[in-house]
Order: sequence, then C-alpha cells, then structure tokens
Amino acid sequence: MLPSTWFELPLQEKPMPVLFLGHGSPMNAIEENPFVAEFRRLGKTLPRPAAILCISAHWETRGTHVTAMQAPRTIHDFGGFPPALHAVQYPAPGSPELAQRTQQLVDITEILADHSWGLDHGAWSVLKHLFPEADVPVVQLSLDYTQPPAYHYALAQQLKALRHRGILIVGSGNMVHNLRQIAWNKLDQPFGFEWALEANDKFKHFLLHDQVDRLIGYTKEGAAIQRAIPSPEHYLPLVYTLGVRDESDTLQFFNDVPVGGSLTMTSVVWGG
Repeated sequence: MLPSTWFELPLQEKPMPVLFLGHGSPMNAIEENPFVAEFRRLGKTLPRPAAILCISAHWETRGTHVTAMQAPRTIHDFGGFPPALHAVQYPAPGSPELAQRTQQLVDITEILADHSWGLDHGAWSVLKHLFPEADVPVVQLSLDYTQPPAYHYALAQQLKALRHRGILIVGSGNMVHNLRQIAWNKLDQPFGFEWALEANDKFKHFLLHDQVDRLIGYTKEGAAIQRAIPSPEHYLPLVYTLGVRDESDTLQFFNDVPVGGSLTMTSVVWGG
C-alpha cells in the first residue's frame, strides 16, 4: 500500500523505466516459451516499483477510467481456453492512492474512479512473469475508445511525473495485431506475413528515430500499417508509453518476433 500522503514517496533522481509489452495469446500466462522467459528476465533487472500503472488493450471505455479498489479481481476476459488458464489468479493489491494521484495529475479530461473492473489478461498475463509474487500494487487505466491517438498521447504526457515517484508505467498490447488475418496453423512458428514484417519494421524505425508524429499518425503511413492495425486498441498502449518516455531515455527492443503471420510480440524498454 502506498502512503496516504502521496508525496511521502521519495522523489527519485532517476525515473522508473517505461515498458511496452507485446502480450500475444493469453496462453503466454501459463506456457513456457522464449517470450515469457524474457519477461521473467526483465522482471529480475527492473528496480522494484512502488506501484504499477498499466494500460491494457483489453479495457476500453467511453471516457477514461482508473481502477481505485484495494483488491482488484483477476478477470478472465476470454473464451475457448483450457481450465488451467481460467484458474490463474493474480492477487496483486490495488492502490486507491495511485488512482487518486492519477486523477489529480490529468487536467485535459476527468478521469473517473472505477470500483468494478480489476486486472484483465492484458495486465496479469505479463505482470505475473515480471512480478510473480503479486506483491506490487497495480492500477489500470482504461482506453477511451472515442478519442484519437493524439488525445491518448497528450493524456500520457501528464502522467510522466509518476516515473519520478517510483511508479512503473506499462503498456500492454501488440504493435502488429490483426486476428482476422492470423495463420492458425503457424501460431507456434516465428512467421510473419510480408505486410506484418513491413509494418513492424516501420514502427521500430519510427521509435529509434523518435518520430513521434508518425507513430501518432500511423493511419497515414501506408497500406501495410493499416492492415497491421485494423483497430487501435492493441496499438494505443504503445502511444501511452511514448507519452511518458523522455527523449534522454535509452531504448531497447526484445521479443521482436512475429507469430501466427499477423501478430508481433515486439516489446520495448525505455530507460532502466
């Protein structure tokens, strides 16, 4: 639990890293594969956060909401998977204090406190590998599906100060995510369609060269990217991480692998 007075948390000279995690299939929560091995490796190298603010592709709302309960439930927001996956619990505490501070920092919109959502699989399926003891408080911020990418970027910029108070900000989605085009017979192979690889390479180029305008305006960047992102929810968590990163942050890619033809697991660490 965070201090009831927010500024009891020490101001840190070096900000916490920022993560964008390609979460892929919910089965990554219980399978052993190179992706989860990298998540575990990353978790061992991160400074311990006071709490986590997670933006997941799987919580879309009208307006922006933040979870504000003491004990968020583990949400199994999927179907057709084995009982072992539905049995997974990630009992990380919540943080009403972080939720309140998130509300206070943002003035471009009203962030509404939510007491019913919890942690969806976009959050817990990756956090369980980074912090397997579930002992770091987690708060989720929703995606307002009525707003364009520029709104999400501007909102994220107002949350940057959290990094200097020990808060780890995590975006969880996929840079390339087109389930309608997936090759179901190649889910276990590092295979990507030509357009998916082209889009992924473009995104990495824009990131490496700090071309934020092109990342925010991704819908104007050609047919490959339009095909790679037919709907924005898995891409927008990346936009949030762009908004809270600093130009001085180092950038590192990992899990940069295509799966099923039309998905990429490409993940990014800023800072650290």
